[in-house]
Amino acid sequence: MFFTIDPGNGVPIYEQLVRQVKFAVAEGTLKSGQLIPSSRLLAQQLAINPNTINRAWQRLQSEGVLILIRGRGLAVTDSASSICAEARQSLIEQRLTNVLTEALQSGLDQAEIMQMVSRLFQKLTPNIVTPSSDDVNSTPQLRPGHYLAES
Repeated sequence: MFFTIDPGNGVPIYEQLVRQVKFAVAEGTLKSGQLIPSSRLLAQQLAINPNTINRAWQRLQSEGVLILIRGRGLAVTDSASSICAEARQSLIEQRLTNVLTEALQSGLDQAEIMQMVSRLFQKLTPNIVTPSSDDVNSTPQLRPGHYLAES
């Protein structure tokens, strides 16, 4: 699984990790019972403080996405898929609402917004890396700004 950390985007690093795990679970890249990387290993790979990762993992545990399996580590729960699908939907709707509100307040009309969204969608689609973009049967390659976390 790849994690993308952007310290300059205004979203705390632990929150970026939480979102990426939730999106990977919602998409089906992380499945029930699958182990996630340890805080120590991921901290080394991402060159960030292990406490930051612990905070993300603790939050995912409190939300029922991860469970501690004694002697093995943290794993995705059986109920994580539905929890994460709802969380992904809610987060994206909230962010789109903010963007659309700003666009409407700026004086753009629906047709202009739809045209802009269509143009940006076509431009972005081939360049976006999703958790499932990585072929499970191939050797993972690091991409600029992406870090491999072996599970």
